[in-house]
Amino acid sequence: MLVDSHCHLDFPDFDDDRDDLIVRAVAAGVKQMVTICTRASAEPTVRAIAERYEGVFYAVGAHPLNVGEDALMSVEQLCAYAEHPKMVGIGETGLDYHYDKWPPAMQQQSLRTHIIAARDTGLPLIIHARNADEDMARILREGYDEAPYTCVMHCFSSTRALAEAALDMGFYLSMSGVATFKNAGDLRAIFADAPVDRILVETDAPYLAPVPKRGKRNEPAYVAHTATIGAQVYDMTTHDFARQTTENFHRLFTKVPALESSVA
Repeated sequence: MLVDSHCHLDFPDFDDDRDDLIVRAVAAGVKQMVTICTRASAEPTVRAIAERYEGVFYAVGAHPLNVGEDALMSVEQLCAYAEHPKMVGIGETGLDYHYDKWPPAMQQQSLRTHIIAARDTGLPLIIHARNADEDMARILREGYDEAPYTCVMHCFSSTRALAEAALDMGFYLSMSGVATFKNAGDLRAIFADAPVDRILVETDAPYLAPVPKRGKRNEPAYVAHTATIGAQVYDMTTHDFARQTTENFHRLFTKVPALESSVA
């Protein structure tokens, strides 16, 4: 059994075959998934998807590339969302300096708000980081030193320094299809040096389809391909790696019930 710890099932890419996508995921052994809300205005749609499918859960946050499109979320707003039984994480949030879309100060303000909400709710923080490693490590550490919280570095593809900073705080690293790419040897080496009990797997669907599906629309079923590469990185059987990452997921996402039934 596998869990897709991060996907975007509300995106229009899936409007024509969302039901079939869930069936394919179950057939591939992906019995649970977390669909991620990236802006406040999308929360009702994301929540409805989670309510429709038994094994689908959701998280709410403001993606750093969306922070200026809606009013900045408040701690109170995020905590209110967290009262829903299937709302299991805070985010995704973070910093993205690759695109010059919103000022770093605005992104950092939003990130700090999400950190407080993660502490207040006890739910894991879900982090997006791109070209902002120093600020990211500093802000996460400042928040952690005020009061501990749990966190996953989603779709981790940053530097070894950021990986080590996250692991030092007890955080998790999530392996996406990027780790399967031919030119991702350095990234696989970072994962290989991380404790396997701190690793999750994800698709980030519809983006970043793993080899051998690279270049196609990604979907939760394809997390099985990433798990195959992850097993090779850790010199484990695919079965054992799937079991380990599923255990890791449930240790972090404590509101998600143990894997016992299908998504249907």
